[in-house]
Parts: sequence; structure tokens; C-alpha cells
Amino acid sequence: MKLWAGRFQKETNDVVNDFNSSIQFDGRLYREDITGSIAHATMLGKQGIIEEHEAEKIVENLKEILKDIEESDLDVFDPEYEDIHMNVEVMLTNRIGATGKRLHTARSRNDQVALDMRMYVKKELCEIMDLAIEFEKALVTKAKENLDTVMPGYTHLQRAQPTTFGHYMMAYAQMLKRDISRLEDCFERMDEMPLGSGALATSTYPVDRDFVREQLGFARITDNSLDGVSDRDYCLELMSDLSIMMMHLSRLSEEVISWCSWEWRFAELDDAYSTGSSIMPQKKNPDVCELIRGKTGRVYGDLMGLLTTMKALPLAYNKDMQEDKEAVFDAIDTVKQCLEVFTPMFLTMTLRKKNMRKAASQGFINATDCADYLVKKGVPFRDAYMIVGRLVNNCLRSGDTLETMTLRDFAAISKDFGPDVYEALDLTNCVNERKVPGGPAPKEVSRQISRIEDFIEDAEEQLERMRGELRT
Repeated sequence: MKLWAGRFQKETNDVVNDFNSSIQFDGRLYREDITGSIAHATMLGKQGIIEEHEAEKIVENLKEILKDIEESDLDVFDPEYEDIHMNVEVMLTNRIGATGKRLHTARSRNDQVALDMRMYVKKELCEIMDLAIEFEKALVTKAKENLDTVMPGYTHLQRAQPTTFGHYMMAYAQMLKRDISRLEDCFERMDEMPLGSGALATSTYPVDRDFVREQLGFARITDNSLDGVSDRDYCLELMSDLSIMMMHLSRLSEEVISWCSWEWRFAELDDAYSTGSSIMPQKKNPDVCELIRGKTGRVYGDLMGLLTTMKALPLAYNKDMQEDKEAVFDAIDTVKQCLEVFTPMFLTMTLRKKNMRKAASQGFINATDCADYLVKKGVPFRDAYMIVGRLVNNCLRSGDTLETMTLRDFAAISKDFGPDVYEALDLTNCVNERKVPGGPAPKEVSRQISRIEDFIEDAEEQLERMRGELRT
């Protein structure tokens, strides 16, 4: 019999029972559900809402149930009891009888599930943040190794200006820095304890919400009981943050796919992180990157699905909100899996620096430097721009590059060119002279790396504080 079956005269239709059940996916909340119930039962005893010895018996048996679940190799949950909350309560009641039925005093499944989800999301957010920090370290490692690795930078996927691989990595490091900062902000906003909200209007019992908050390591209690049971903003915010992070991983994945192609040959993935073809023996495929690129759309879909579910729900709790779990769980699992595989794949990737340098010497990516050379000689920039454009056009006809043109060729276009033009066109000099903050000069990239390393140190300290709260 259902625990809520008192006013019903018929058993639930089997199809409805299956449709209504969530235990097949919310079973993963068992630790949060039991931990929250232990805090709730302890509070009930402290407040005299139930007898102290009853609270102690409930707590003792909840701890045993938790241990039994974690040590069991079998599926210990019964779909007859529809969700993790009912399953745990039935397990408890089967062990200690009527005393177990007192656990749900001054509590609703509405605030119970709101609590479980917040506890779970807080824990998983920390796991994702840890993985993101490790990937940030991988970007720093690659940047440090490649301060002088000249490569072409692109706009419109056309070779544009010279940069370095170290500079390139710092661009992604900045993206990931913002991703990690968003996770920190999300954790701060979700750090509110909803238990005590009841079904929607609290209860008439003298519950001590602050005591439960302290037991469970939350910073604050939710300030409105209606909002406490119907809020899923923190899930949406996390999924939005994860979608942005996946977008960044997808962009870098696309770059790696290009770099590993025979058309580019800037990089080669380690055999351990590549796959082959069932028919073409020469193939070495970047499947990891392609899957991350594809799974990005999946995380976007999880976010859009929950946004759509929530968009027209009246206060307070509605059964629609059961749909939050599969979307949140899938987004979390997907991002963790992607970060876990991307970091070692990236660290073991081999760069073909000669090919990068060769590509940088083609495509006239030092044309802007050539124009800047003339500007420093007193030529207005727009005139310098037109002069270099003519030079490039001549090179295209002759098959030359700016570096291989003779001084006579330069002089035929403008008398302002001198022998020092070749120094200005040297790709290493082109990079080294870009010393403006944010630029690719090795010294400047080293400064950027230092700031990211400071950020990593701060982020690890913040993560330790967050995890310390979870352990409380």
C-alpha cells in the first residue's frame, strides 16, 4: 500500500504507477536523502516534537540503511514505492515499526526533494569545479611549453596575424577561468537550505530550521516557503554554466580536430586517445573531440528542456518538477565525463611546431606588420595599407612571400622601404614586438600565465572551503 493511500479506495493503475515512478533515476539521491533525514530526525528529538529516544533510534537505523545500501551489489529499491524518499521511509519502518513512521513529522516530500537536490547539486558542482581546475592547469602547462611556438592566428578561418601556441592556450584559459568563476557564484547562490518549508506553507510544529541548516552545512535557510519548494533556479543556473563550459570545450575540440587533419598537421593525438577505421587502415580519428562537440548539444538540450518545463508552472510544487532530475543528472554526468577524458588527451597531444611555423610563413600574416613598418616611417596608415595590399597582390602573381621579395621589389612600390624591413617582417620579431597587455609576446604571455596560476591557487582554496562545508 502507498504511504499516501489513505483517502483512496482503489490501487493505482500499473501503467500510472510506472509513469509516476522516479526511483529508477532519483535512486542516486539516497545518500542526500538519508543525510537530510538524519538531520531532520535529530532536530525533531531536540525540539521535543518526537521523543529523544525515538529520534536516536531513527538516526541509528538510518545510518545502518545507508551502510547497507552502499555495501549492496543489488538494486535495493522497490519501484512500488515510486521514489527514493518513500523507499527509505519504508526500509526504516520495516526495521523499527511505528517509530519509523514518526520521521516524516513536520516534513513534506516537497521540501525533502528540494533539499536532496540542493545537496546533490552542491556536491557535484564541486566535482566539476575540481575537474575544470585540472584542465586549467593543463592549458597552463601547454602554454609554458610553447611561449615561442609561432603559429598563424585566424579570423574568418583565414590566416590573419602571427601568434604563439602559448598565447592561444591562454585564450582558452581565460574562458575556463570564467567558467570556474561562474561555478563559484552558482554555489554561493544555491547555498540555501529549504527543509522546513513543508508542502508550501511550513508547519505548526516548532521546527528549528537553523539547526538543520548547521547540521547539513548550508550558509542560509530559504527565506520563503513557497519559493523553497518550487525553486529550481540553481539547477537552471548550473546547467547554463555547464552549457557555456561545454561550448568552450567544443570550440577547442573543433580546433584540435582541424590541427590533427592532414590539411593542417599542427598536432597529433596520442594513440591512447584516438580511434581507427573499420575499413581504412591509415585512419587515426579524433573521436574524443568529435564526441565532446556532439555532447555539447546534449547539454544544451538538458538546459532547454528544464527551462521549458519550468516556464509556466504556478506556485508551488507541481509533478512536472520531477523532470528536473534526469536533465540535471545527464548534464552533470556528461560534463564530468568530457572533462575527465579531455584533460589527459590534451596533455598527451604532440605539437608539430615546424608545420605551425611553416604555415605562419604563408598567407601574408605579417602584412599588418609591414604596414606598421611604413607608419613608423611617417606614412599615414591608410596609405601604408594600400601599399602593402599592392605588395601582396604582386606576391600572389609571382609566387613570393613578403619575406622573399627583393628590396628592389619593395622599392618599386614605395621609396620608404629600407633594408630593415626584413627585420620587421621576421615572424619571431612580429610576435615579440606585440608586447601590449594581452598580446602574444612571450614575456606578456608569461604574465598572463602567472595571473592564471594565481587564479588557480585561489580557486583551489575556494573549492576546499566549499568541500569543507559539504563535510560539515
